[in-house]
Amino acid sequence: MDGSAGRPQGQMNVLGSPLTSCSHDPVTGYFRDGCCNTGSSDRGLHTVCAIMTDAFLEYSKAAGNDLSTPHPEFGFPGLKAGDQWCLCAARWEQARADGKAPKVRLAATNQVTLAVCQLDDLKAHAIDLN
Repeated sequence: MDGSAGRPQGQMNVLGSPLTSCSHDPVTGYFRDGCCNTGSSDRGLHTVCAIMTDAFLEYSKAAGNDLSTPHPEFGFPGLKAGDQWCLCAARWEQARADGKAPKVRLAATNQVTLAVCQLDDLKAHAIDLN
């Protein structure tokens, strides 16, 4: 199997362009393809390409999602500040509302994120706007 089962092709980013890669080190994405692609099985909408910070990792852990502890049995290395990761849109929005949202790469953030997050909020946290 090629890992693309259930993943729609040609997904777009929040700016209306083709979705770019988020991270291959560590490999991220719901489909573990390095991109914030999504499909019908991705109930959490892992679509926001975010740059981890210590503050966000602590916030996420306190909210019940420990992203910093490695789980090799699941192929998860644990994240550290500076890593890019496809976050659940609702978690990013929750963190934003609490003043803890990490920066995002808009070009690698899937347009379906806009069902949960406002584009202006994403832009306010963007690292790739000119």
